[in-house]
Amino acid sequence: MKHWEPLFVKKLEATDLGDDPAHDLAHFTRVVATAKALAADEGARLEIVIPAAWLHDLVNVPKNDPRRSQASRLSAEEALVFLRSIDYPEGLLADIAHAIEAHSYSAGIEPRTLEARVVQDADRLDGLGAIGIARCFAVGGLMGVRFYDPQDPFAARRPWNDRENAIDHFHVKLFKTAESLKTAAGRREGARRAEFMRQYLDRLAIEIGGEMP
Repeated sequence: MKHWEPLFVKKLEATDLGDDPAHDLAHFTRVVATAKALAADEGARLEIVIPAAWLHDLVNVPKNDPRRSQASRLSAEEALVFLRSIDYPEGLLADIAHAIEAHSYSAGIEPRTLEARVVQDADRLDGLGAIGIARCFAVGGLMGVRFYDPQDPFAARRPWNDRENAIDHFHVKLFKTAESLKTAAGRREGARRAEFMRQYLDRLAIEIGGEMP
């Protein structure tokens, strides 16, 4: 992998990743590091996991774009073109493409391989914990979403709505994401990160005087 990884990074550096700080080069770097750790715990093949993790969001479609569910398929197609251009082993490409396609929450593709489960978990873990909180508010800012509903911050008397309130996204998606993780190592880390997020909400409730449901 020492030969290939600099080429993956160079590809990302030459790619327009948009202005979303939740999907910048630092995001890819974190996902790769997490994927490597999960792969070591689970016994997954790094020659599949590493390129899939580096290239999983090669085509970035904004969250409010109607094409969002197609982003992982588009990324897989672009990744295959790139991997063939650098003569990455052809026999690995189908599994890499599947791991990229299956990582997406919105695509709803069930991962068929251990490597796909590892990449999916690594990407979803980046939406949880301290970094997940930062990403949630960053994306909310880009979409013009307020931090919380000042009349009912924790949805005691209304349905959760993350199109209007950033912290609602914890309940609409992120806590569910923590419960959807596929590997044992991923579930352990996801539980730790989800607990930190609950502690954050408890502290937020104290600071803003909100009523926790």
